[in-house]
Amino acid sequence: MNGTAQQGFGYRARRTFTRLLVFTLILGLGGVVVFLLSQLNARTFTLALQDGQLVVMKGRNAPMGALPYRTGDPRLADAYAPIAVEGQDVSTLLTRKFTDRDELDQALFPVLESLARPRIASDEPARVDQGLYYLRRAEKLSGITEEQRLTLQKHMVDVAYYQARQKLEDARRLVSEALTQLKLAAESQSRNARSANQMLSAVSPPARDLEDALRRAVHSLSGPQRAPQAPPQAAPQPAPTTPPPAPEPQPQTTGEALDEAPQAPTGTDAGGVVPTPP
Repeated sequence: MNGTAQQGFGYRARRTFTRLLVFTLILGLGGVVVFLLSQLNARTFTLALQDGQLVVMKGRNAPMGALPYRTGDPRLADAYAPIAVEGQDVSTLLTRKFTDRDELDQALFPVLESLARPRIASDEPARVDQGLYYLRRAEKLSGITEEQRLTLQKHMVDVAYYQARQKLEDARRLVSEALTQLKLAAESQSRNARSANQMLSAVSPPARDLEDALRRAVHSLSGPQRAPQAPPQAAPQPAPTTPPPAPEPQPQTTGEALDEAPQAPTGTDAGGVVPTPP
C-alpha cells in the first residue's frame, strides 16, 4: 500500500513538473513574441494628420502605439518636422506603414516637392523663400530615389539665380558692417585703433566700390527687364518737287526792236545804185 502511495505521489509530481515546464515555455515564448513585436513596432514609421499638418510618427518600444518622431541628429530635425499639407490629399499616406527610413523619405519627398514647385516659379521673393525652404528640407532626405534626386537637382537649378542674388546681398551687408566696425574702432582710443585705421585706409576705397557694385547688381541689374522700345520713326520727308521750267523768251515787237527792224529796199536801191542824198 505504501508503494502505491509512493507511486501516486511520483506520478503527481511528474505531472506537476510537466505542467510547470509547459507553462514556463509558453510564458517564455509569449515574452519572445512580445519582444519581437516591440522591436518591429519601434522600427516602424507612420504618418498622421494633426491640425492640418502631416506628422511623422515612430512606433514605441511596445507591441503597438506610436509617438511623434524626434530624431537624435539635429541636422535632420527640420527634415522630419510637421508639414503643412495646405489642402493636399494625403489620405493614402495615412494608411501606410514604413519599415525603414528610406521608405519614409521616398513617401515624404512628393509632398515637399509639390509644396515647393509653385513657390519657386513665383516672382515674389517671399514665396520663393518658402519654396527654397521646402527644397532644403527635401535635400536632407537621404533615402530618396535617383529619379527624385534628379527632380530635386532640377528645382535647385531653377532657384540658383535667386540664391546667388541673396548671397550677393548678404555679402554687401557684411562689407558694409565691416567698414562700420572698422571706422568705430579707428575712432576709438583702444589699443587696436591704429591697426583699424590702417586697415580702413587700405580697404575702404575698394570696399566702397564693391559695396556699390553689389548694391547695383542686386537692386538694379536684377530687376525686371523692360521690353526694348522701338526707336522713334522720323517723319517722312516730302518728295522733291521739280521747279517749273523758265518761260522761253518771246520776240519783242515794240520799242527799239521795231526801230531796228531792217527796211525793205525800194526804187534803185534794189539795183545796187547808191541813192544820192537830197
